[in-house]
Amino acid sequence: MLRGGQLGHRREILALLILLALIVVVFAVVVGPVDIPIGETLSYLIGRGGLVKRAQPTHYLIISDIRLPRVLLGLLVGWSLALAGGTMQGLFKNPLASPYVLGVASGASAGAALVALLRPHGALLLPLGAFVGGALAVTIVYRIAQRHRRGTSIYTLILAGVAVGAMFSALTSFMIFLTSRSQRLTDIIFWTMGGLGRGNWPAVYVLAPIAILSSLVILAFSRDLNALSLGEESAFHLGINPERSNRILLGVSTLLTSAAIAGTGTIGFVGLITPHIMRLILGPDHRWLLPASGVAGGIFLVLADMLARTVVQPAELPVGVITAFVGAPFFLWLLRTRGGNL
Repeated sequence: MLRGGQLGHRREILALLILLALIVVVFAVVVGPVDIPIGETLSYLIGRGGLVKRAQPTHYLIISDIRLPRVLLGLLVGWSLALAGGTMQGLFKNPLASPYVLGVASGASAGAALVALLRPHGALLLPLGAFVGGALAVTIVYRIAQRHRRGTSIYTLILAGVAVGAMFSALTSFMIFLTSRSQRLTDIIFWTMGGLGRGNWPAVYVLAPIAILSSLVILAFSRDLNALSLGEESAFHLGINPERSNRILLGVSTLLTSAAIAGTGTIGFVGLITPHIMRLILGPDHRWLLPASGVAGGIFLVLADMLARTVVQPAELPVGVITAFVGAPFFLWLLRTRGGNL
């Protein structure tokens, strides 16, 4: 049971994160190569876009067709990757677990790239291809770890994830080598670098229902994650079916990661950084940790994308470069400070 003070504190933190996310969304729409007055942005967001369209039609198009869908896609992708990362960290009981480290992201990227190579106009097949690739990668990693079992070794998981991720990355590189048509090559390279530059309303419409439904399933299993953190035997005595919960959570996390990657390419470290930081702030209770991680992940990715499209104007950096610059040192610090306790 949570004490009243603890419960109030966690509610306040989550409310502050949601408020910060709203502020970041507005700020990200305002800032860019063309500065949009904040008054026009707020008018559009509260449903008075007609006034903006009549007064500043160019600003209206920038907000409605370019920046807002891109920002919302970033929010959804950040939420999805962070929620999947927090779930995997809970399943494997280790802060080093994430979709990127366990090879899911590389597998999903390869699956999406294969669809782009074979069916360049099959945009609706991209999430399916990404899911198959991600599911195949995580299955291989999990099976390897289980074969070395006295309990699943996190070191085996990480090493297997690195190896499997490298294998799928090599497969993606091979597809790039085979590609002769420039449009297909551009699409595949896009997934290897990661970015929100192609964010549009169709991408938001495809990802949103997958993210919402997957998130509802994961959040519904947050109590199971709390029980599993005590060990599978303890969870069983609490009425939890560990094998069923593990499979459902791992499958849904893979779907969530794959759907996010299908729209934006491989964006690393979001699922590693934000759940760990939120765990330090809120503690290990997944009922609060997971939604807070999702919101924080959305904030982090939107801010990273805003930096990616403004730091070297008029050029634009892939957002995966920004998240790697932040995430790689954090990962090394985590290894150094927590490595002996894993």
